[in-house]
Order: sequence, then C-alpha cells, then structure tokens
Amino acid sequence: MQPFNTQFTLSREYLAECFDQSLPHGKGARPNYLFPLLLFSAGAGLLTFTEQPRVASYLLIALAILELLHIRFRRAWWLARQMWGKGAGGEVKLTVDDDGIRTQSAHTQTALSWPDIERVIETELGLILVAKSGGRQYLSKSLFPADLVPGIIARANGEA
Repeated sequence: MQPFNTQFTLSREYLAECFDQSLPHGKGARPNYLFPLLLFSAGAGLLTFTEQPRVASYLLIALAILELLHIRFRRAWWLARQMWGKGAGGEVKLTVDDDGIRTQSAHTQTALSWPDIERVIETELGLILVAKSGGRQYLSKSLFPADLVPGIIARANGEA
C-alpha cells in the first residue's frame, strides 16, 4: 500500500459528522426509555402509596426528567463535551501505510495496525474502524482520495 498522509482539523462539523455517522452503529442507537419510566413510576408510587417524606419521590421524578433530557439532547451534549476538550480545533495528522492507520495530534497519538482491526463499517460519509479490543475510530471519507477507501476496507478485512 502506498503511504498516504493528510491533515484535518477537529472542527465542530467534523465531530458532528462523527456522531451522526457512528450513532446508528453504536450501543446507544436506540434510546432506552425504560430507565426514566421506572424512575418516574417509582417516584409516583412513593408519592401515592406511602406517608414518607416526599423528598425521595420528587428526587426520583427529577432524575427521570433529567434522564429524558439526556436522551433528547445527547447529540448536543456530546458535541459540547468534545468542543470543551483540549483537542477541539486542533490539527490531526493522519497516516495510512503498510503498518496500519495512525493519528497524531498535539495531545494524543493512536496507532491501529491492520491485524488489530476486526472489521470496518462503511457509512454514507465515512468508515468506522472496529478494533479487536472493542474500540472504535471514525474517519471521514472526505479525508481520502476515492481510490483509497476500497483499499482500506480490503486491507482491514485481510484481503490485500
């Protein structure tokens, strides 16, 4: 494989693309409404059927509402946390070669060798590299020339 080097900025747009493309393939693809429902039910049950102080009841209901807000605004909250991080707005150097895929920024360095990649999930706008250790890394297709994307997929699947 011919070595390929590029640089990109961890901008809000890139991070939003990461979230939007990775969400359907992650653990939290479908929100879990059962937990806030159970919290609300427990709070309402304590209010209705006990003579205990109402602080615990109100606390459970408030936690249910907070969990629903977390579900509703998870994209915005995730983006805000990423933008508050020290890597936000920084330049990232990406290298693809015979050894694997490496990213390097001012604060982090990651290296994912080809044998460590379990599979590649191709999305509409990018690639999700799933490591055998369970970690995931998203890379936008806009970073690569069109002919390199099939090569990365083939190499990661052990075909090249």
